[in-house]
Amino acid sequence: MIRKWLRLTLVCAVTVLIPSCGHQQQLVGITIQPTTETFGAPNIPVSADTGLNVQLVAYGSYIHPPVTKDITNQVTWSSNTPQMVTVSSTGLITATGDACGGTIISATITKNSSDGGISSSGAIVTGSMTANVVCFTGTGGGSGFSLTVDFLGSGAGIVTSSPAGLDCASNPCSATFASNATVTLTATPNSGSTFGSWSLCDSMVNQVCTVNLTTNRTVAVTFN
Repeated sequence: MIRKWLRLTLVCAVTVLIPSCGHQQQLVGITIQPTTETFGAPNIPVSADTGLNVQLVAYGSYIHPPVTKDITNQVTWSSNTPQMVTVSSTGLITATGDACGGTIISATITKNSSDGGISSSGAIVTGSMTANVVCFTGTGGGSGFSLTVDFLGSGAGIVTSSPAGLDCASNPCSATFASNATVTLTATPNSGSTFGSWSLCDSMVNQVCTVNLTTNRTVAVTFN
């Protein structure tokens, strides 16, 4: 009976000591998916990319034991060029439409502790991805012709096209469309301005201008 009691006491003691002797779970790396994301195209004005967005996911790699976890809502997100691409606190990246080039988006955790709440080294762990906004060159849409819109008058407004390609509010405003395409342009005045007129269109109905692209063309819109 005494031996059984001693054996039970020893087992309990070992059970109590195991958690304090175990390794701490540590975050050793962060990866972001997707690793790269590109907004826009060479034949689309940068302003037309405004509002395009993609949700990023941050994965943390841990040891003791080795495991990978979704830590998207635990990291601190940042963009090194927020005037080009912003990132929200939940990892949603959005093109601003104000600039083009490359942006580094990073996800960082500064608190490195175990799931059991045991304090660790406090190391900073960071992962990153690249978000690109393609600069407008007026080319890259395949064979076709360019359509340019000149803005005139003292007012302001937006011109959009169908098919898509133009969505701009000031000069320069140009895009490339397929040869012989029929492009419809719609002028929408800003608050405080009024639509004035179109010129150099093949046909005009109120605020709508239609252009048949058999060569490179330029039209003009006036806002008052």
